[in-house]
Amino acid sequence: MTTHASHRSATRGVLFVHSAPSALCPHVEWAVGGVLGVPVSLDWTPQPAQAGTYRAELSWTGDVGAAAQVVSALRSWEQLRFEITEEPASGAEGSRFSSTPDLGVFHAVTGLHGDILIPEDRLKAAVLKAALGETEILVEIDKLLGKPWDDELETFRHAGEGAPVRWLHQVV
Repeated sequence: MTTHASHRSATRGVLFVHSAPSALCPHVEWAVGGVLGVPVSLDWTPQPAQAGTYRAELSWTGDVGAAAQVVSALRSWEQLRFEITEEPASGAEGSRFSSTPDLGVFHAVTGLHGDILIPEDRLKAAVLKAALGETEILVEIDKLLGKPWDDELETFRHAGEGAPVRWLHQVV
């Protein structure tokens, strides 16, 4: 009898924790490590854009879908501001997630060059809402592209420029 090991595609990405209260920092490490299957110890630095919070970055490798799992592990902590990307891999598009206390979680599918790919049905729904006078098409397109999240996170991104990025590889 022959058995076949299941084959999972590997990918990589970057987690940006833009702001986390100090009490949550070890919990973030534990949650991310639980998803990636390795201990995580981040280099936390003060976040100048919000007193009393810290920021960290982590480059990671893992299974396709790991970014979504990290989001699921972190989203219940409403005080966090974070983004995570996942590069496209064999048979899978990439992903970009952003999360803020005010807006919740944004998700976009990304292509080979990091461009956001908007599904046809979401674009049709935005056009319909605008045609019915419920909204303006540019407002809906901005939402589809994650502009409200980008606008809220921009200050936190710039405050972290020059911070070190660490690579973490999943143990399979």
